[in-house]
Order: sequence, then C-alpha cells, then structure tokens
Amino acid sequence: MAIGRALGRAAGDGTVLVGQDTRRSGPMLEAALAAGLASAGADVVLGGVMPTPAVAELVAIDDAFTGGAVISASHNPFPDNGIKLFGPDGFKLPDEDEAALEALMEDDGPGVAGAEGGPGAPGARPTGAGVGSITRWDGAVGVYRERLVARLGHAVGLDLSGRRIVIDCANGATVTAAPEVLAALGADVVAIGTDPDGVNINVDCGSTHLAPLQHAVVAEGAELGLAFDGDGDRVLAVDAAGQVVDGDQILAILAIWLQGRRELPGPAVVTTTMTNLGFRRAMADQGIEVRWTDVGDRYVLAEMREHGFVLGGEQSGHLINLASGPTGDGLAGGLMLLAALADRGQSLSEAAAVMTRMPQRLVSVRVQRKDDLPGATEVWDMVRAEEDALGDDGRIVLRASGTEPLVRVMVEAPTSEECERIAADIADAAGRACGLAEGDH
Repeated sequence: MAIGRALGRAAGDGTVLVGQDTRRSGPMLEAALAAGLASAGADVVLGGVMPTPAVAELVAIDDAFTGGAVISASHNPFPDNGIKLFGPDGFKLPDEDEAALEALMEDDGPGVAGAEGGPGAPGARPTGAGVGSITRWDGAVGVYRERLVARLGHAVGLDLSGRRIVIDCANGATVTAAPEVLAALGADVVAIGTDPDGVNINVDCGSTHLAPLQHAVVAEGAELGLAFDGDGDRVLAVDAAGQVVDGDQILAILAIWLQGRRELPGPAVVTTTMTNLGFRRAMADQGIEVRWTDVGDRYVLAEMREHGFVLGGEQSGHLINLASGPTGDGLAGGLMLLAALADRGQSLSEAAAVMTRMPQRLVSVRVQRKDDLPGATEVWDMVRAEEDALGDDGRIVLRASGTEPLVRVMVEAPTSEECERIAADIADAAGRACGLAEGDH
C-alpha cells in the first residue's frame, strides 16, 4: 500500500495499469497496491493475470496510462513476490526513479483527511472526488495477444500451420496468452504447465525446470519446445531431440537472423557478463559486435537505449527486441525464434550449432551476509589468481544475487573438470566469508 501511495503521488492524477501472475498472494497485494494508488488520487485499471511484457506494451501504446505495475516474483520460487514498475513509455523505472519513490514512502506520514496541497504533498489524503477510481479491464490480455499475432504473424509472415510445438507455461501468467497466440498462428500446440492453483507457479516446470518440457517434446514428436517463466519475460527452448537451447544460443540465432534482414543496428547485440564466451566468438565470426553489461535486464536495456541497439538479452532467456516491445518478452522471443528458423529453413538444432559453448559451471551459495562479498579480500585474491591462470581461455564472474540471499559463482574454462574445481573452491571461500546460511555446507 505504501508503494502504491508513493507511485500515486508521483503519478498525480494519472492512471496506472496493474497486472499480476498466478501466485496466491497476487490478489492480496493487488488490493493493497490499488488502494494505495487510489488513496493518493491515481486511477487504477486492473488487468488481472497477464504476462509482465503485456503490461509494459499496453502502457506504452495507450496515452491514457501514466505507468504500470506487475505483481510478480518472475522466475523466483512460489513464496516470493514483488512489484515491477513501468513508466509511461513502458520501460522499467530506472534506479533513480525507484529511489525517489522510496523517498516518498519514507516521507509519507499518517496524513490528514482533507489535507491541503493535493496528491503530491507529504501525507496528503485526497477525499471525496479526489480519490482515484479502481476498475477492471477483462480484455487487457486479449489486446496483447492480438498485437503479437499481428506483429509476428501478419507483419513478419510467420505461419506455423502443421508444426507441432510444445510449450510450458510454468503454471504462470503465460497461460493467458501463449496457447492462444501459437494456435492463432496455426501451430499444433501441446501445452503443459497450464493448471495454476496459486501455489505451483515455477514448481518443477517452466524455464527453471526444463525436464518436463524435454520429455514432452520427445514423447509428442514435436519439432521443438518453448519454456516460459512465471511472469512470461523469459523463454528457453528444447530441440526435437530434447536438447536444451539456452538464452545465449537463442540470442545468437536472432542476431544472425536480424543481421541478414538488415534489422540489427551496429551490427551489435547487448548481453551480460554471464553470457558464455562461445557467444562472443560466434558473433565475432559473423562480424557482430558484443556489448557487455552487469547482470540484469535493466542494464542491458540501458545500454541498448543509449546506443540505439535493438537486440539484447541474458543466458537465462530474458530477450529484448526493442523493435517488438519495451521489455523482455518470452512469448515474443519464442515467436521470433520460430520466425528465424522458418526464414532460414533450419531446425532448432541446426541453428543452435552456430555457437559452440565453452564448459561453464554456475554455483549458488546461500549465505547470511551477501553484502560482505565486496570486502572479502581473500576471495577476490583467489579469483584474480585463477583468472591469471586461465588467461584468454576462460573467465570467472563472482557476484551477489540481486533478489535472493545468494552468492553466485560462474566459471568458464577449457574443461568441465577445471570448471568444477575452480567454482567449488571459490564458492567454498565465498560461503565462509559471507556466512553460510543454516543448513548449507
């Protein structure tokens, strides 16, 4: 509610579109967020369960909206939840705007009914006609579906007639969009992870648990499978043989496709430090520049917008094509992948072969004090020593998770054995330095 009030005060007399994923806590938080917004004088439109990119797109195309919010913890486990905020252009709010909202929350105070100064004044509580309205828009996700079909089907010419495709909706928000969109484009759709019960989002399904999709693709004799996460901003793929095609490989396929269509400014693509070195080598072979950022889609997006690039993403499957929409969109990314394969006459396994992955190992350690990592001198000394030994044949990324009490270690090396050894040693040292969480050893 405090976040809603701060956002409402910042929006003034504006209108905010609110969506959510399928978690049980969603309606509870929706009610609180909407109440906060309305109490500050903002109007609220509730879009219900819908993918995060749907909210971003609808806000961007409709001048009636001054912002958007999505209640979701994305790919995180079911008990988690969060709030993603978007500006009137459909882009996520930058760090400085979020900091300003936090300052408004701290400055809110109890307020007085009928206080002077309007919605922007500290502690003000609009009354009477000054209170915002709350309405529901049952057709919101339908507009998003129609726009995807038009953009990827009619405009690009994507025709999926007769093609069997398995999708895993992670028991999340894409249940309201993905099956219908693929079917509208002619696909023979086999959908799993489409029975949300409020507690099973991301549980042994979706982009964080690919085994069910791998099994279904092979069992159904499908040409490929697409797995989304809980709020639909990520996509990973599985080829006809059940082999995983990750975000790096999908990004490589899309970059080459767009370059061939002369739709890749630069030509360049933006990704993060977690991206496999094999991706950089594949792009170099194609004459495509790779720009690196810190981990996080907001940093990828900032680099893209600053330099006029249109394609970026992360190994996790968070893919951004600014020619298609203002944020990562798993369903749009999956459709783009299908369009690229059709246009180039390739199977997914053939297209993914453009990139040879270097052995890579990612280890996550649950700790008590992740903020101690920057000052853990002995750990960083170990990282530098291992990096010196690897030279140009590998690299190490050590960072604290932005959303969980975790320290993550990513190692690339010439052999899997070397990856395992280095990752285990650094993870052990980081765990000792930051205090292993109870039960983790």
